[in-house]
Amino acid sequence: MYLSSQPLADRLRPGALDGYVGQQHLVGENAVLRRMIDSGNVSSFILWGPPGVGKTTLAQIIARQLNRPFYILSAVHSGVKEVRETIESAKKQRFFNQPCPILFIDEIHRFSKSQQDSLLSAVEKGVVTLIGATTENPSFEVISPLLSRCQVYTLKSLEKNDLLQLIDLALQKDSLLKTLPVTLKETTALLRVSGGDARKLLNALELVIVADLDQHGKPNGEIVITDEKVLERVQQHLAMYDKDGEMHYDIISAFIKSVRGSDPNAAVYYLARMIEGGEDPLFIARRLVILATEDIGLANPNALLMAQSCFGAVHAIGMPEGRIILSHTTIYLATSPKSNSAYEAIDSALAFVRETGNLPVPLHIRNAPTQLMKDLGYHKDYKYAHSFSGNFIDQEFLPEGISGTSFYHPADNAREREIKTRMEQLWKGKYD
Repeated sequence: MYLSSQPLADRLRPGALDGYVGQQHLVGENAVLRRMIDSGNVSSFILWGPPGVGKTTLAQIIARQLNRPFYILSAVHSGVKEVRETIESAKKQRFFNQPCPILFIDEIHRFSKSQQDSLLSAVEKGVVTLIGATTENPSFEVISPLLSRCQVYTLKSLEKNDLLQLIDLALQKDSLLKTLPVTLKETTALLRVSGGDARKLLNALELVIVADLDQHGKPNGEIVITDEKVLERVQQHLAMYDKDGEMHYDIISAFIKSVRGSDPNAAVYYLARMIEGGEDPLFIARRLVILATEDIGLANPNALLMAQSCFGAVHAIGMPEGRIILSHTTIYLATSPKSNSAYEAIDSALAFVRETGNLPVPLHIRNAPTQLMKDLGYHKDYKYAHSFSGNFIDQEFLPEGISGTSFYHPADNAREREIKTRMEQLWKGKYD
C-alpha cells in the first residue's frame, strides 16, 4: 500500500556526498567544495543557483559529514530576533575549541539589511559558519560587508544525465516506489517539465505514479510511464509558470525584452503570465522602475516617475486592482521612445575611474571652508555659472589630463536631439 505524507524529493534526499547528484564542478573529485569538506575546514559561503538543484541538501551533507551542529533559518519566516536567538544557541555549542556550528539560511536574498547586519559579527568572529542559499544574484541582494566574508559558489540546473540518474534512484531505491510495478517507457516529458529542477522532476514522477493507484494505494496493474501520460497528468496539477522555478527567469526576461523592444502586446501577454502564475506584483513593479531608467531614460524622463508611482500604487492598493496599474505602466513604457544613454554613460565613467584611479579635482572647483585652503588656491578663479548668460562658462571641470573626455553621448531620439543641439550651441558659445 502506497502511504506517505513525505514527498518523494524529501525521501530521496541523500545523507552523504557520494549520493549527491549533479554539481560536479563543486563536489566532484578535486573540486573546491569536495576539497574543503575533505580538509574539515569549511569557511562561510553562499550557494547561488536556481531552485531544486541541491543547495539545502548540500548544506545538510556538509554539516553531517563534518559532524557539526546544524541550524537552519528561512528568510521568509525569520527576523532579526530569530537570527540573534540562533546565534546565542550557537555560542553555547562552542566548548573545548570544537568547530563552530553551521548556520544555513535559505533564501538569504530576502533578508533585509538589518537582518543581514545581525549576522556580521557572528560570521566574522567564527561563532558560526554561514551557508546561505539564494536564487538571486548575491552581488545585488547581499550586503557588501557580508558578501566580503563569504565565497560565492554557483550551482547549475541539473543536466539530462543527472535527471535520468535521479529517476533511476527513485524507482530502485525509494522504499515505496520500488514496491510498485513501474515501467519507464519514455522520459522526454519528465525531463522537459523538470526544467533542470530535481524537486520538480521527482514530484512529477510521483504524481504520475500515484494517479495509477486505487483508493487504497494499490496498483491496478502495470504502471507504464509515457510522455503522453506525463503531459496529461502533470499539466493538470502544475502551473506552466512557476514563480520560483526556471520559467520565472524565462518569463521575466521575455517581459523585459518585449518592453525594451516596444511591443506592448507581447509585454502585456507576459505580464498576464506572471500575474496568473502568482508572481509577486511588487517584483514586477520593481522591474518596471529599472526598465524606465535603463531602457527609456532621457528619451522620456517621465517614464521613471510613472514607474515609481506604479510601485507605490501597487504597494498601497494590492491585487487584483494592482493588475490595472501594472498594465497601464507596462503599455506606457513599451510605447515610449527608448534610450540607454544614461546607463552607458555611468558604466563608461565607472570603467574609466577604475582604470585611472583617483585623479585630483581641479583646485578652482574644490570647496574652501578654511582660510588655509583659500591660501592654497582652493576655489580660486571659480566662475559662478548663474552669473553667465545661458549658464555656460569657459571653465574646466574634469581633472587635468582628461579634459574633453566624453561619457554621455545623446541617443537618436527627439528629446536627446534637442539636448545634443543645446550642448553643441553652448560649447560653441551660442547662447539662447
